[in-house]
Amino acid sequence: MRHFLTLKDFTKEEILEIIDTGLQIKKDLKAGIYKEELKYQTLAMIFEKSSTRTRVSFETGMFQLGGHALFLSNRDIHLGRGEPIKDTSRVISSMCNMVMIRTFEHTMIEEFAKYSKVPVINGLTDTYHPVQLLADYMTMVEYGVNENAVVAYIGDGNNMTHSWLMLAAKLGFNLRIATPKGYEVDSDILADAMKTAKKSGAVITVTNNPKEAIRSATIVTTDTWASMGQEDEKEKRVKDFAGFMVDDLMMCLAAKNAKFLHCLPAYREQEVSESVLEGHAQIVFDEAENRLHAQKGLMVWLDKQRAK
Repeated sequence: MRHFLTLKDFTKEEILEIIDTGLQIKKDLKAGIYKEELKYQTLAMIFEKSSTRTRVSFETGMFQLGGHALFLSNRDIHLGRGEPIKDTSRVISSMCNMVMIRTFEHTMIEEFAKYSKVPVINGLTDTYHPVQLLADYMTMVEYGVNENAVVAYIGDGNNMTHSWLMLAAKLGFNLRIATPKGYEVDSDILADAMKTAKKSGAVITVTNNPKEAIRSATIVTTDTWASMGQEDEKEKRVKDFAGFMVDDLMMCLAAKNAKFLHCLPAYREQEVSESVLEGHAQIVFDEAENRLHAQKGLMVWLDKQRAK
């Protein structure tokens, strides 16, 4: 049984195979070709954290693959309201073919996967957001900046940063992370990524200087400064992140024709300026659309692994 909880559980070849599967599915879709590779299958979608892109992409993707998706919020199931996670897992996985969970604690999804009879997909936890990185790298491939990429991540040391660390370490590209002091990435995750990077040839650097990180970068990316559940910290974070907005002056330090990525939702004039986001709107919204195609590739790949 293969679950998709974090990219560190996958080889470079497997990650690229998932991306290639998604790209082929996208090509077929644009040509009007629908292959019902998950016909009659059901995806249970458990949302403890709400999301526009995650729900629309997984629900639409499952429909286009011939299956059906069930939206399950805290109000719909007993998870977290008395029933142990392992019991919910046993029940849902006995009725559905795949489970996607978007939640807070990463340990929750790990426990659910431990007792699940079917593949479990991490739609986001406070620690990792691996499905977003599949979409991001697919977009990089489409725009031709995947080979010898130099990625600069400017912002909070959060689940997106941790997932970029895992992707870079596995695929072997150059990653520079700039966070304000006090908002650095998890030291254990960084150490793990550094260990993997030695094998892949990835060059990973961390700094508190955004200008140092962005210089000559071919990909520049960021995320909201206050993630879901951190709303009470927003005012403080805006002050602490002063100087970390990706604006035109910041982008001028990057390589010529550098591309800007954002997982969305974007808060203009905070982590990114209006002019930068609108100036790179095509790639940012292609990136958003690629959540659909990358996740379809992932679900098809996981189903094939289960059938082996």
